[in-house]
Amino acid sequence: MRDWLIGLAVAMTCLVASWALLVLLARRLPPGILRDLAAFIPDCLTAVRRLRADPRVPRRAKVAMLVAGLWLASPIDLIPEFLPVIGPLDDIVVVALALRYAGRQVPREVLLAAWPGEPRLLLRLLGPAAAARPSV
Repeated sequence: MRDWLIGLAVAMTCLVASWALLVLLARRLPPGILRDLAAFIPDCLTAVRRLRADPRVPRRAKVAMLVAGLWLASPIDLIPEFLPVIGPLDDIVVVALALRYAGRQVPREVLLAAWPGEPRLLLRLLGPAAAARPSV
C-alpha cells in the first residue's frame, strides 16, 4: 500500500509541475505561437471557471465545461502527461470540444468576455459564426 501512495504522490507532483511549467511559459515566452500554445490550457481553465458562474450560459453547456474541467484536473488521461509533446494533447482536445459545444449555445460575446487570452484563438477554435436561419 505504501508503494501505491508513493507512486500516486510522484504522479501528482509531476502533474502539478507540468501545469506550473505551462503557466510559467505562458507568462515568460514572447508573443507568438509558442506562447499561445503554452497559455491554451490555463486560458481554458479560466474561461471554464468564468462561464460556469455566468447566468447566461445554459445548464447543458455548463455541464460540458465542468466535465472538461474535471478531465483537465484528473491525473488519469488517455495520453500520460509526462510525454513531452503529446502529453497534454487529450486535454486540449477535450477542452476544445467542450468550448465548441458551448459556443453553439452561448452568445459569442459571453464567450469572448470569459476568454482571458487572445480572442483570435477562441474565434479560430469556435469556427465561423452560425448564420441566422431564415424563418419558415
